[in-house]
Amino acid sequence: MPDATFLDSTELVLNMGPQHPSTHGVLRVVLELDGEIVLSARPEIGYLHTGIEKTCEAKFYQQVVPMTDRINYLDPLSNNLCYALAVEKLLGLQIPDKAQWLRVLLAELSRLNSHLIWLGTHAMDIGALTVFLYTFREREDILRLFEAVAGQRMMTSYIRIGGLAMEPPLDFLDRVQAFIRTFPEKIDEYANLLTGNPIFKGRLKGVGYLSGADAIALGVTGPPLRASGVDFDTRRDMPYSSYEKFQFQVPISTDGDCWARYEVRLIEMRESVKIIQQALDGMPEGPVKADAPKIVLPDREKMKTQMEALIHHFKIVTEGFEVPAGEVYQGIEAGHGQTGYYVVSDGTAKPYRVHMRYPSFATLQALETMCKGRMLADVVAVIGSIDIVLGEIDR
Repeated sequence: MPDATFLDSTELVLNMGPQHPSTHGVLRVVLELDGEIVLSARPEIGYLHTGIEKTCEAKFYQQVVPMTDRINYLDPLSNNLCYALAVEKLLGLQIPDKAQWLRVLLAELSRLNSHLIWLGTHAMDIGALTVFLYTFREREDILRLFEAVAGQRMMTSYIRIGGLAMEPPLDFLDRVQAFIRTFPEKIDEYANLLTGNPIFKGRLKGVGYLSGADAIALGVTGPPLRASGVDFDTRRDMPYSSYEKFQFQVPISTDGDCWARYEVRLIEMRESVKIIQQALDGMPEGPVKADAPKIVLPDREKMKTQMEALIHHFKIVTEGFEVPAGEVYQGIEAGHGQTGYYVVSDGTAKPYRVHMRYPSFATLQALETMCKGRMLADVVAVIGSIDIVLGEIDR
């Protein structure tokens, strides 16, 4: 039974979590209630703290890449991309066109992976169990694509400083094409199960309202921001990795409730499919790594046959590479919102400082604003609608 402390005849303090299934991780929310009406909702974090930002200071720049996978374990390739772009700014590296387009393709697949997990678990929180099985069916297809290209289903570490780890398999693009050819039909299935469902709609419509002004003031980004009427998407407004060459719509809603956040993400999945199709149709030829032998690991075949390549490989792995002194911030539009990396270099082979700006930390600040004055049962719907990952929040 949850702990409860009575304040008077009607008010009490209730602990929701840190192991409650609808908190989507080890989150504790201290709720002050008047009967079943929420008076305040205070998130208590830190149960998953790893000190990962401090750990980065003891790693070579290239050794930080696998750590970025573990911050948001539902959107690992976007984490790789943001960190790589930040370090590449400091290095002044020019990334080949093919690598940039593959990065876009992989980032959008990663967005679909993230949104599928959100939709399945959010629906399950509300009581719609079937959708969870459907979304994880398609997520499994995406994880197989990640495994094919990176050798790993979740912690991919495939996007590296200077490009990609290696060329994708010869049949990879065909497999991606086969997946997105049928995926829009799957989105229709989810919509048919949920959009017209009176129970699901009744639990979300008008619940968890967040105005555009409050969203901006609280640092909310991504789908929750756009669902509150703020038309901003980093991919379009501050493009990176060739996103300026892709055509897509940024869905927005002015309703600002849980239902609006559901609709915005559903449309986003359809737009991601369009971006992936454009990447497949226009994929450039060429290398997937920058021409920087003292920074980028050589191909393994060259390493086995060329002494110079072997020396470069040995030096990079054992000593790292020096990055010019300076500081840089790089933001991208990840599945949960704007992810940003602030990297400071002191001219050595290890970063002086790595600060990670992840959207879940900022979005969680808005929880009380969305829950205050609502019913206790609405807290579950609100937490699901903002799509938080505790790895992003605690770090």
